[in-house]
Amino acid sequence: MTTTRDALVAEGRRVLELEAAEVRAAAGRLDGAFAEAVELLATRRGRVIASGVGKSGLIARKLAATLTSTGTPATYLHPVDSLHGDLGIVGSHDVAIVLSKSGDSDDLMGLLASLQRLAVPIIAITGGTDSLLARAATVVLDAGVREEACPHDLAPTSSTTVALALGDALAVVLLGAKGFRREDFAALHPGGSLGRKLLLRVRDVMLPPQGTVAPHASMRDVVMTLAHHRGMALVVEGERLRGVFTAGDLTRLAQRDADYLDRAVCDLMTPTPKTCVADDAGAVVVGVMERHGIMALPVLESERVVGVVHLHDLLRAGAV
Repeated sequence: MTTTRDALVAEGRRVLELEAAEVRAAAGRLDGAFAEAVELLATRRGRVIASGVGKSGLIARKLAATLTSTGTPATYLHPVDSLHGDLGIVGSHDVAIVLSKSGDSDDLMGLLASLQRLAVPIIAITGGTDSLLARAATVVLDAGVREEACPHDLAPTSSTTVALALGDALAVVLLGAKGFRREDFAALHPGGSLGRKLLLRVRDVMLPPQGTVAPHASMRDVVMTLAHHRGMALVVEGERLRGVFTAGDLTRLAQRDADYLDRAVCDLMTPTPKTCVADDAGAVVVGVMERHGIMALPVLESERVVGVVHLHDLLRAGAV
């Protein structure tokens, strides 16, 4: 078969638009059953057992991984394997999420009977809202679609996309309901760049207080301080921060005042600079610096200067 590139692009666009429309339709059908499912997941003391056959099983595996990574322990259980010893992972405090396009797959029946015998509540994600799965379930989420993106309306495409989206919706709403924070996410993802971004704190890269000058220091002294301390002078009185003066401030000052060298820095400094604390997330501080065009920030404890953090050091450490 031969076809043009434009035709290939058009067919790809058709698939995406059709699947997007099915997800929008599923969103429109969302009702109190969804809230009931989230409440059930939030209140059970055990794990989530995700299950499904074929393509639905692959979506169930992904859902189990997403739940686990967002603070709700979950595992995948193959319906057939559950009949050959693997049912031992299911506990009385667990809740099951079972995915199936039709809800009438023979491979599910043994697992459903076992879950009912163990009094484990079942959340069904299925297009068969009057199926055997739906009738066995405590809560049913409608994952029905009008047609698959497959041109023969056979291969699970739109249906698996809707099931995936409903699973993501459960996981995301559940993490909010349980008060799951960025810090919790970081603790579960310590490896790789994601872990570094979420775990890195200002204290990990800040330098000791450097380039400090007294409020009445002359600008001659401040210029030397800027040259030796990466373009920032901290104006301190005792250990308390009174302001900052930067290389950028110096450039702007030199353009408008030729006699600035003998003036006191307290008359020219920024008296209320942006600051941070040692426990601030590195990524958050990078955002502050980028929004305000700042290359370094004083690190404070109360009003006491405990360090300086530089944008380049945060970026080098992988804060973003």
